[in-house]
Amino acid sequence: MGLMQKIDQDLKAAMAAKDAVRLSTLRFLKSALAYGAIEKKVEMLGDAEVLQIIRKQIKQHRESIDQFAKAGRKELAEKEQKETVILESYLPPALSDEVLEKAVASLVKEVGAASKKDFGKVMKLSMEKLGGQADAQRVSQILGRMLP
Repeated sequence: MGLMQKIDQDLKAAMAAKDAVRLSTLRFLKSALAYGAIEKKVEMLGDAEVLQIIRKQIKQHRESIDQFAKAGRKELAEKEQKETVILESYLPPALSDEVLEKAVASLVKEVGAASKKDFGKVMKLSMEKLGGQADAQRVSQILGRMLP
C-alpha cells in the first residue's frame, strides 16, 4: 500500500473515531498533497514526493512551535507538537548515527570527494539515496566532519 492510500485510510479512521486533532492534521496534509500534485502537474504523487511534502509540513510545524513558545502561547505550541507527532508517524524510521556515518562515507568514496568543494555533490547524492531516512542537517554535520 502506498503512502497516499495509507493517509486516506487513516483519515477515514480518524473520522470514525472522531479524533479532531488527527482529522484536522490529515485534512491539512491532504490539501498540501493535492496542491503539490497540481504544482507538478501530475494526477498522483509518488511516495518520495509525498515524503518531501510531509517533511516540509513538519518543518513548518516546528517553526510554529518555536514562535508560539516565544510568544507565550503554550496551548498552541502543544497543539502544533501533537500535529508534528502525527506527521512524523508517516516518515520511515531514521538511521542511527553509526549507520548514517557509514552510508555517507561510502557516498563520499563513490563521488570521489576530497574537499569542501565537493560538499554539494555529496549532499545532493546523499539526499537522493538517504532522504527518507536522514535529516539534511544531520547529513550536513557528518559531511562537515568528513571533508577537510
